[in-house]
Amino acid sequence: MEIIIKTITFISIITLIVLPILILNKIYKRNTKNIFIIYLITSIITTFILVLIVGWWGSFSNEILLSYYGFDFDAMNDIERFKNVALENLDKAKELEKNTLGIGWPLKAFMFFLIYSPYLLIVYISTYFYRKNSKQELAAK
Repeated sequence: MEIIIKTITFISIITLIVLPILILNKIYKRNTKNIFIIYLITSIITTFILVLIVGWWGSFSNEILLSYYGFDFDAMNDIERFKNVALENLDKAKELEKNTLGIGWPLKAFMFFLIYSPYLLIVYISTYFYRKNSKQELAAK
């Protein structure tokens, strides 16, 4: 179960890294004007939705693992909550429970997006200079 959840999380993070590059390449292939504005609007909307999905998945996967370990969500105290958890999974279940406490997944997703959003500009600037240099090399030949 843990392997499936880790795989889905890994694929989601790789998608967050690759998606802005794919969006920008698609826009360049269309040969439109105002590439930066189109890229910025499209990438902000799509990556924000993806960040929300990844944030929700992080919370939901913790709940899946806790129920897999035998955690009782409806119990009144810690003894009853961890009653069905096996001893070898007790530390993992306690750590997962700590992760579910505190701020909720929407706020975590929004804070992550604020940290992630400069990556969109880095992708655009690096692609811009890469294309500019490759055009200059082709013109020099």
